[in-house]
Amino acid sequence: MLILFVLGVVSFTFGLITAVASQVDELNVARLQKQEVDGYIYAAVPNRRVLAVLRGSESRIIVPSSEIDDRMKQAIVAVEDKRFYEHRGVDIHGILRAVWQDVRNKKVVEGGSTITQQFVKNSYLHGQRSIGRKLKEAALAWQLEQRWSKDKILTAYLNTIYFGNGAYGIEQASVTYFHHKADHMNWAEAALLAGIPSDPNLYDPVANPRAARRRREVVLRDLLEQGDITRVEFLTAGRRPLPRAADVHLSGKQGPAPYFTNYVKQQLIDRYGSGRVFGGGYRVYTTIDLNVQRMARRAISKWLTNPKGPSAALVAVDPRTGKVLAMIGGNSYLKSQFNLAVQGERQPGSSFKPFVLATALKQGIAPSSQFESGPVAIPLGDKIWYVHNYENSDLGRISLAAATEFSDNTVYAQLTQLVGPAGVARTAKSLGITSPLKSYFAIGLGAEAVNPLEMARAFSAFANGGRRIDGAAFGNHPRAISVVRNQNEKVVDDNRPVHRPVLTQNTAALVTSLLQSVVAGGTGKLAKLSDGRPQAGKTGTTENYGDAWFVGYTPQLVAAVWVGYPNTLHPMLTDYHGGPVAGGTFPALIWKSFVEQALPYLHDEPAGFPAPSVPYASPKYVVYRNGQVELDNGNCHSPKVLEYFSGRGPARTANCKVNEVDVPHVVGETVAQANARLASMPLRPLYVYQPAKPRQRLGIVLRQYPAKGTLSSYQKVTLVLPKALHGIVPKVVGLRFARAKARLERFHLKWKVDGHPPGSAIVTWQSPRGQTAATSGLVVRLAVKSG
Repeated sequence: MLILFVLGVVSFTFGLITAVASQVDELNVARLQKQEVDGYIYAAVPNRRVLAVLRGSESRIIVPSSEIDDRMKQAIVAVEDKRFYEHRGVDIHGILRAVWQDVRNKKVVEGGSTITQQFVKNSYLHGQRSIGRKLKEAALAWQLEQRWSKDKILTAYLNTIYFGNGAYGIEQASVTYFHHKADHMNWAEAALLAGIPSDPNLYDPVANPRAARRRREVVLRDLLEQGDITRVEFLTAGRRPLPRAADVHLSGKQGPAPYFTNYVKQQLIDRYGSGRVFGGGYRVYTTIDLNVQRMARRAISKWLTNPKGPSAALVAVDPRTGKVLAMIGGNSYLKSQFNLAVQGERQPGSSFKPFVLATALKQGIAPSSQFESGPVAIPLGDKIWYVHNYENSDLGRISLAAATEFSDNTVYAQLTQLVGPAGVARTAKSLGITSPLKSYFAIGLGAEAVNPLEMARAFSAFANGGRRIDGAAFGNHPRAISVVRNQNEKVVDDNRPVHRPVLTQNTAALVTSLLQSVVAGGTGKLAKLSDGRPQAGKTGTTENYGDAWFVGYTPQLVAAVWVGYPNTLHPMLTDYHGGPVAGGTFPALIWKSFVEQALPYLHDEPAGFPAPSVPYASPKYVVYRNGQVELDNGNCHSPKVLEYFSGRGPARTANCKVNEVDVPHVVGETVAQANARLASMPLRPLYVYQPAKPRQRLGIVLRQYPAKGTLSSYQKVTLVLPKALHGIVPKVVGLRFARAKARLERFHLKWKVDGHPPGSAIVTWQSPRGQTAATSGLVVRLAVKSG
């Protein structure tokens, strides 16, 4: 049996190697390019215009090894495959190292594929990950190494990988980023390009300059550690600036919707790989309507007339199908490929508040709940979060509904604390926000950066009865692609809409009804449509008027508009007829002009939103405690009154004490400071001691019990203090030398000083310092100067 098993393994291995050996010639880059079949990206009906040709030779220029700078070769090897010149296509050491790093970090942090394997994968093997594909990839890589030289493999790899911003292959990348050929590069240029392929979106120097700079430093450090560059070269390259965003662009003619087209290309590459997308013969049918696109451009041009003033981004989505109908990502794609609609993550300000509102409604908090509008100080552990309204426009005691209409910051800060910032982040993500969101309290006021595309998609769920729309093929992404077919028009992927319920229909209807008031008479009234059809929306303005937003919708159309300066957070204090640009100014006006053109063209007659059912609400006394809202047990200090829908409200009752006070954190403070803070609560101290370590500072609180939480007034807090067992080192700095000697001798301590200073000299330094624990035989060193 053992002999048969061994023979079987040998036969299988021989068969696999023989089978893949015949396929090695198919990996020749020039041959692959000759075999390429043009693919096309089409706009949606009615025109089906070609937006782009997916032709490999259009985006990739193949160059020989002699025309690629050696620095580029060294840089890509240093960061992608350090053992490239040692292994034979498959690196067992690299695989084991990657597995170990993944286990240590409890996530995938390092890949085990060699450059040869990556080339094989990009050029020949496609489809979903599987063990069979990985085995074939390894076998092809091994066979390739038997037939091709290392330099030929490396050259082929550099000619095929994607470097972001539409550049495929090293020659096109060098021209795109640096405007010169790949045959001469400095270390900064080579390291920047070498760092991009592992994640072209994350390390894009245009969209994410900080991440790109950090990645470049990683590559440079790898080169330094491997002895490829000197310390001086490392420092010099690290100081060089990144290419300017305005200078990074592809040459050649662009289609009618270049920002949208480039976004679609990236979705295709993420799913199929660049080797299949360019020259693979795909027919990609998208959702964009070029007539709606032109309407969006006209609406922006109507209101933003100053070429040196702010720019705008706009995304329009059909909430019923999730189709992206229009995408304006900048003023000129030829000048800058930075897509403000997708890559331009900026703080949304108050336009993020609907996600706080939806979270509160999910928890049963009724819109009739009353809050105090005015400056608030919200305790966050050892810190205080101070919030005020713009221009101190305080409204006194108002309902949550009124706070939404007038975009009251102080009320929404209180609401964010009550529902929890983590809950707000979860709601936003469930609705379609995919940008990283940190659970900071300021998230409720729009402090976490997002982009117009995801904001339009998230608001679409409000208009669509609480259902987020995904694509059947592309998953949790905006539906920019309807269907992908091959060159014979056979369906490869049908990206039909998939409705994902994330809010109840009634919660979505409640959010919409409250956002209707924003346009009817609140901060978004300039967006009010002339025909009076139902609409809802939310304005957003960030600190110092650096960003302005309006995200609004009807039952048939959602549009998100951002206005600001693309390359810097520039305060727009005088750009709106001499006044500041807020969400209710240019963004609202652009939205109105666009929607009033688009809806008649789309043949969408005025329609109403579903009427919400408003359940009966009753007041409950609650407190924010232990990171959550709890019911008042009658002893809590300053409880809030919230109105909850019938049968809803906190499940837990707080265990507040009579005359309850917070226990302050006094560890690290002096006894005097700790006593003062405890007395101010008021609480009382109880001292316990532990032996002090040699040279340990005395009179400092080491620990406290309880460390946090609450007590009733005048209860005791136990303070642990150090106690010297062998005496105290007195402070002698500032004394005359003679007096310092006498004082140290009185404490039975020896002393040491350089030279023979007179008794009148002044002590300027001592070690150990004063008021610390002494130890047997301790010598105190002194420094003096003549008095």
